[in-house]
Amino acid sequence: MNAPLQNAKTGDERAVEGAKPGITLLIAAPRGFCAGVDRAIEIVERALDRYGAPVYVRHEIVHNRYVVDGLKAKGAIFVDELDQVPDGAHVVFSAHGVPKSVPAEARQRKLLYVDATCPLVSKVHRQAERQVEKDRHIIFVGHEGHPEVIGTMGQVEPGRMSLVETVEDVGKLPFSAEDELAFLTQTTLSVDDTAEIVAALRERFPGIAGPKAEDICYATSNRQAAVKRIAPGSDLVLVIGAPNSSNSLRLVEVAERMGTDARLIQRADDIDPAWLEGVGTVGLTASASAPETLVREVVEKLSEWREVTEETISATEEKMVFKLPRQLTE
Repeated sequence: MNAPLQNAKTGDERAVEGAKPGITLLIAAPRGFCAGVDRAIEIVERALDRYGAPVYVRHEIVHNRYVVDGLKAKGAIFVDELDQVPDGAHVVFSAHGVPKSVPAEARQRKLLYVDATCPLVSKVHRQAERQVEKDRHIIFVGHEGHPEVIGTMGQVEPGRMSLVETVEDVGKLPFSAEDELAFLTQTTLSVDDTAEIVAALRERFPGIAGPKAEDICYATSNRQAAVKRIAPGSDLVLVIGAPNSSNSLRLVEVAERMGTDARLIQRADDIDPAWLEGVGTVGLTASASAPETLVREVVEKLSEWREVTEETISATEEKMVFKLPRQLTE
């Protein structure tokens, strides 16, 4: 257990004003940036260093406003589609992955692009191609409209992949047990929800092919496991992340399913002091796209109201590192 944060006021001042009540902060580990997010941010930063500003980025490089604003300040320009990128400009594709049509358009327009797709997402893309080559229809487990889902479904011809979000969706699929089928999943899903959906797929379609290893990425699984460690002992769990971030929302859901109140916040200023009424222990984690800076910011904010004692609760240790694209290292 770490030592309590020191109050900036003197003992005499505290005696006059009254000491702040104490609170225990259980900080999940691992938390925050994963290897894919680290890689994507470094790609944008290296592109800016090598090519100079501006460098265009198609969609948010990762789902975090603090990160995006920081890259904007360095000269990155974020756009929704390639038609907003001037001819001849440099452009980076986000970590979530893109449909095949996007790099094809970039090549046609002679845009100089760097693909920051997370390697674990790229692995799912390759699996989709292989299953189609085997003439299997793919059932993709994911959230409709999420950039990763759009990118993955865009790896194959229209009509070769069907999306399911729930166990109920599995029952509505227009296939028989004799059809040649395979399933893949989005990398940032709830581990527990996905297990239920996959079980429903295997029950309805016993011959369905699946990946050799689960598609949910190591960081998503590890962060959910860490929340399961802190939630039972917490009165409130704070998750630092973005409302459009799948892995952030899943962390909130994990805590809530364990019976603990949980709140998604983007910055420390989002915390309502009223949330702490009657709370003696707060769990704290950060999604895979939230930097450690924001974790410390939350700790400092809590220390304004309470005497904070920190304790790190570890589920596992991460050592994953992904290589950068060759064009930025040669």
